[in-house]
Amino acid sequence: MLERKESKMKKVTKIIAFLVSAIMLIGFAAGCTTEKKDDKVFEIGVIQFVQHPALDAAYNGFVEALAEAGYVDGENINIEFQNASGEQANCQTIASNYVNAKKDLILAIATPAAAAAAMQTTEIPILITAVTDPVDAGLVESIEVPNTNVSGTSDLTPVSDQINLITKLLPEAESIAILYTSSEVNSVIQANLAKAAAADLGLDAFDATVSNSNEIQQVIQSLAGKVDAIYAPTDNLIANGMPTVSMVATEIGIPIICGEEGMVEQGGLIAYGINYHDLGRITGEQAARVLGGEDISKMSVEYLPEDLLSTTINQAVVDALGIEIPADILDNAEIITE
Repeated sequence: MLERKESKMKKVTKIIAFLVSAIMLIGFAAGCTTEKKDDKVFEIGVIQFVQHPALDAAYNGFVEALAEAGYVDGENINIEFQNASGEQANCQTIASNYVNAKKDLILAIATPAAAAAAMQTTEIPILITAVTDPVDAGLVESIEVPNTNVSGTSDLTPVSDQINLITKLLPEAESIAILYTSSEVNSVIQANLAKAAAADLGLDAFDATVSNSNEIQQVIQSLAGKVDAIYAPTDNLIANGMPTVSMVATEIGIPIICGEEGMVEQGGLIAYGINYHDLGRITGEQAARVLGGEDISKMSVEYLPEDLLSTTINQAVVDALGIEIPADILDNAEIITE
């Protein structure tokens, strides 16, 4: 009888030991799964339409904000950056390669890059930046609720305030030229806003459009003696060609009011608008949320807050044109002296 009890006890002990071992193994496996998830390295593909200071700044802000959120390139994320060199066909090729590589996230900088990425996939989350009107571009259904695999940030600038700045700098001005690329959707939108703002202020506004960089010099020269100022919105081709725009316009005595500060750094007179580095940072914060599991289709497109808008003035151009900047503008402006 005692032997039977001892035998039963041994069996119970073995069963308990087996169960404990099984539980430990399940726990270990679960731990490994968690560790594997936590150790995932996310693959991010970046398409930048063209290289110029504004778009470069947006990309740098994006990477900076991701790092601050704990996503560091080369550690728990890998960022592949490709510049399309201003060619739509290159955007499409890059986007296709990213989709085939099954990237976890795509960042598209500027509308042509965004359109190319959206055409290639409805599954991979796409964040956009430097896109003026994502709804008009067909990228999202609405700013508040995209309802697609696309969200991000818009670079819509305060066009009306920028045109009003012309009247403050040049009270006697009667006419302005709006310099932009006729094929850029973003630029056409801003040009129409500028015309409406100019009409409200009693200014005559004329289109000065280009289709490629080779036309810039001739178009600017044709404005001599015809307009009092040039308004250049956030246009990729014009931003890339600002050294030429500035050289010719300054030589014939026409000031350039710009859509963003990078264009002022390249020779524009003044800008009141967004900082693309700050815009890129907001996009980077959105990226961290997407990588953390947030549904991009419900993530609102964001704009740079009004309190981050700023005025930038190129002192060398001020001196070359002999323009007197009102004190109330100077007091709140960043002055570029080099």
